[in-house]
Amino acid sequence: MSRKTKAASLSVFSNTLLIVLKLTAGIISGSVSIISEAIHSFMDLLAAVIAYVSVRISDRPADERHPYGHWKIENISGVIEALLIFLAAVWIIFEAVHKLLKPAELETLGLGFAVMCFSAAVNSGVSWYLYKIAKSTGSIALEADALHLKADIYTSLGVAAGLGLIWITGYHILDPIVAILVSMLILKESYSLLIKAYKPLLDESLEPEEMMMIRKIIDGYCKENIKYHDLRTRRAGNFRYVDFHLNLDENLTVREAHDLCDTIEADIKHSLVNSEVTIHVENF
Repeated sequence: MSRKTKAASLSVFSNTLLIVLKLTAGIISGSVSIISEAIHSFMDLLAAVIAYVSVRISDRPADERHPYGHWKIENISGVIEALLIFLAAVWIIFEAVHKLLKPAELETLGLGFAVMCFSAAVNSGVSWYLYKIAKSTGSIALEADALHLKADIYTSLGVAAGLGLIWITGYHILDPIVAILVSMLILKESYSLLIKAYKPLLDESLEPEEMMMIRKIIDGYCKENIKYHDLRTRRAGNFRYVDFHLNLDENLTVREAHDLCDTIEADIKHSLVNSEVTIHVENF
């Protein structure tokens, strides 16, 4: 089992545990904000399962039908996760508005407060671990999963603070208001994730800092008789693709041209992890 798969498995387990705890506390207390957090965690669980499946598929080597590998499955999973988060937020707002129109007193606030704090603590640890693995492997699926849990930390703490204010002030109407605020954060999260996951599906160029790095490397080899043009880049999952045309002196031998291309390719791959470089050689 790869590091990415192990990390995704941990997320599935932690989200399952938190759903049970939040749903139990929400039903006992009658708090819509706690139940909204349970729904949020359920969406996180779906996202974790999708991430688990996608990282297993993306790790498969290229084959005859997929000569460029299976990397984009992680971006597709990210788009699906973003849409799931959006639907969860809409459902929470609907339930919270209904609660505003028909307010009810909450019970066992202490249980809900404790569950929310425990949830924030668990998600802090799991999110940190997922971000660590995502950064080292370049996995967009794990990064998306970590983003879900990071948002869950803030929303859990927000719900805990709301329950604390209700206990202090006695204003039970704060519960649906907190739930609506939670849903606003979730909507923002879904939009950010959708943009991040969708861009590579359109073969958008790499980030400006990465493009600058590539140009700097190639420029280091350019002389009067060595030029380049038509630099193109794209990303699929955690893999980066780079291709460009290299103009060389026609007096260079095939071996010399090949060795130069190998050197440039090695430098780019060293600076840009998980990259594939294609160089088209042309004469002046």
